[in-house]
Amino acid sequence: MARGWESKSVEEQIGEAEAKREARRRRIPTTAEIEQLKRKDALLMERSRIVREMERAYMRRHLVMLERGLAHIDAELEKLEAECDVKAVTVGDRRQRGGD
Repeated sequence: MARGWESKSVEEQIGEAEAKREARRRRIPTTAEIEQLKRKDALLMERSRIVREMERAYMRRHLVMLERGLAHIDAELEKLEAECDVKAVTVGDRRQRGGD
């Protein structure tokens, strides 16, 4: 009979561990993460606007200006992606070490 109680305890522990893992996967984004997503969305919308204008531009000077703007937005997006990658690695390292 003692073994039956012991196995139920192990099952409960396994169930709790799985519930904790699932909760980590469904975590609520932080304010900083939300701000990053908003910034990324704004940059992507601006990028699509510039691309549309480039398709209609007929003056060379205007096209050059739009190309510069597009290059700037692409650089901002790359920087934002790099920041997200660094944060993801940092959070992943912390979780592996048991800090989260």
